[in-house]
Amino acid sequence: MELSLTPEIAELRDRYRQFIDDDIMPLERDPSVYDEHENLDIGHLEGVRRKAKAAELWAPQMPRKRGGLGLSIAEIAPCYEEMNRSIFGPAVFNCAAPDDGNMLALNKIASQAQQERWLQPIIDGRVRSAFVMTEPAPGAGSDPHLMRTNAVKHGDVWIVHGEKWFITGADVAQHFILIARTSEDKRKGLTAFLFDRDQSGWEIVRRIPTMGPEEHGGHCELRFEGLEIPDQNRLLEVGDGLKVTQIRLGTARLTHCMRWLGLAKRAVEIACGYVGQRDSFEIKLSQHEGVQWMLGEVAMAIEIGRLLTMKAAYRLDQGDFARKEVSMAKIQVADTLHKAVDTSIQLCGALGYSKDTVLEWIYRYARQAKLVDGASEVHKMVLSRFLLEEGDAFWHWS
Repeated sequence: MELSLTPEIAELRDRYRQFIDDDIMPLERDPSVYDEHENLDIGHLEGVRRKAKAAELWAPQMPRKRGGLGLSIAEIAPCYEEMNRSIFGPAVFNCAAPDDGNMLALNKIASQAQQERWLQPIIDGRVRSAFVMTEPAPGAGSDPHLMRTNAVKHGDVWIVHGEKWFITGADVAQHFILIARTSEDKRKGLTAFLFDRDQSGWEIVRRIPTMGPEEHGGHCELRFEGLEIPDQNRLLEVGDGLKVTQIRLGTARLTHCMRWLGLAKRAVEIACGYVGQRDSFEIKLSQHEGVQWMLGEVAMAIEIGRLLTMKAAYRLDQGDFARKEVSMAKIQVADTLHKAVDTSIQLCGALGYSKDTVLEWIYRYARQAKLVDGASEVHKMVLSRFLLEEGDAFWHWS
């Protein structure tokens, strides 16, 4: 595994950093550009997106033939990290959840006809998307085998009934990937489908209030009461829903980590700037040994997260599911993001707790990192299972 960046990727990363500094950071400091959910309002988002396209920084994770930059998973890692130095960055470059994970999955598994119909508009930025899996109890959460939403085939059409909730982005999504039960088979009982917002037979019950801030489209509760999906809008084969979920969520978990590392670095960047100029007991805060311990610990945690993330990216690029590596990265980086912003707020004192910096925004956002795409405890169970099965081979190099 090569950890150094090629000159081309290093140059691209620097271009993302410059764009963030010049065109996106100033927006963070303007209260008028925030929407009611504390994200960049759509009008300003579309304007800066046009700039990103013109700068040839759009959708680096997508193939060139579809309008992206054609980067591998390992190559997008340093770029995503730079993007999320700004709280608005990923959405500007079309690399934000849930569109990012949906695009990566559809590019890998959808048919050519499905890619033209469902994927290309997301890549172009003409529509948003959502991944519809999680259900209220006693339905499926981290355990997809508890899925209760069902799809029954009548001729060439599937009829869907059920409920979903905390569906990220649903309030503005046009294209949806739906996971539903199609049989009682424990391994092949789920199937994935594509549906459009304009179809009848379903509704958004509510946009669920959260401690926020939120992605565009929030986190919604959905109800299905006879949604009809043509069989041609099925992803892969009947019974491959769990496979689709694994393909989609594995990479999406890792791209979350890439972005969260950028947020963690931004938090530390703010703290370092403050302690470097703030006097305390006749010396700068940065000269106090206790402050140095706090910063050093966070810096090391971020670097550990980067190494775990890059190893998992490398394995994904080799065609491996990298479940073990992704779970380790997800746990480490989620904890690190929370630790980094908490430490930074502590070092900045009242300034960090105020809205004069984005630290309090990042702090509220960071708490979800330990929950989304599988709670940290679930990923620890995954690691335990691998350890018990593999023994000493758990730590193999190849």
